[in-house]
Amino acid sequence: MARVELVQVAKRYGKQRVLNPLDLIIPDGSFTVLVGPSGCGKSTLLRLLAGLDSLSGGAILLDKQKINDLDPADRDIAMVFQSYALYPHLTVAENMAFHMQVMKVAKAEQHSKVQQAARILAIEPLLLRYPRELSGGQRQRVAMGRAMVRNPKVFLFDEPLSNLDAQLRMELRAEIKALHQQFKTTTVYVTHDQIEAMTLADQIVVMKDGDIVQQGEPLAIYDAPADTFVARFIGSPPMNLLEGVITDRQGRRGVACGTLWLQLPAKWRLAAPDSRVILGLRPHDFRLAEQSEHPAAELRVMEVTGDVSLLHLNWGGFRLHVQLAGRVDAAAGQPLWLAPNLDAIHLFDAASGKRLSES
Repeated sequence: MARVELVQVAKRYGKQRVLNPLDLIIPDGSFTVLVGPSGCGKSTLLRLLAGLDSLSGGAILLDKQKINDLDPADRDIAMVFQSYALYPHLTVAENMAFHMQVMKVAKAEQHSKVQQAARILAIEPLLLRYPRELSGGQRQRVAMGRAMVRNPKVFLFDEPLSNLDAQLRMELRAEIKALHQQFKTTTVYVTHDQIEAMTLADQIVVMKDGDIVQQGEPLAIYDAPADTFVARFIGSPPMNLLEGVITDRQGRRGVACGTLWLQLPAKWRLAAPDSRVILGLRPHDFRLAEQSEHPAAELRVMEVTGDVSLLHLNWGGFRLHVQLAGRVDAAAGQPLWLAPNLDAIHLFDAASGKRLSES
């Protein structure tokens, strides 16, 4: 069992508050991803868990035992760093066995654990090499192996893939997920990449300015973001957000956004007339039409990645991103008719940015 609980955990550096008092439960065996922009406090939170920084307030519990005052080596927590943190003068095998040597583990057991981890990570041919002889992806596998041989209660990952190219990120992301599915070790993973968060996590914690803005299952957050910050941050490309006012036309309730008027689905019928709101639509919630009741959009730029086209448009006075399957035959400056999926509308309060309650 490895349940982690943070109780009113806070961190200050002098007068600068980095983490406001926050509560968080990381369930046993879960893969929890802390996500947010640079400076939001996610890496600081990870360092507090590892014992690399001291708390300014609150408590960290591991299996109901307070670990605030324990040294990092005594917490039974292993951390994988963004920079790999390998010893350049040691071979791969020696790097992986280093902690066990310090803990005076028998050499036979050291050898067995290193061999097992190397086999799982497919780095057996690299054991006698030095870090300078390895690629970035190989170094990160070694760093993961060094953490694995400790058989910790909790794994911590601090943006481990950010230094790798896109292809390697995808491959190692799948390996990390497969390892977690195999061993079920409680894992806390920090990233600013929301695609990593969505694909790896069974619990996402979205952070901003030292606070937890929203937490939950990835698809639950994607389907119902708590505010406009989460709506922009979770989803790639980000959600389109259009400022408008709730108005009624011919017995129908909708939102007037610039020269647009978009009818609201029944679930938003409680939205009060004349309320200032922000209407959200995901880029994939559009299709092209031969004609529409809405004004035509003007194509600014189109990006085609092979099987997907991303259109950057001017629509009713707003900049809009539309993602379509396949390839679109269109040119910059060309008018296009859009048919939005009105059932997919999100509504937020214009003043606070908070999601409005559905009926």
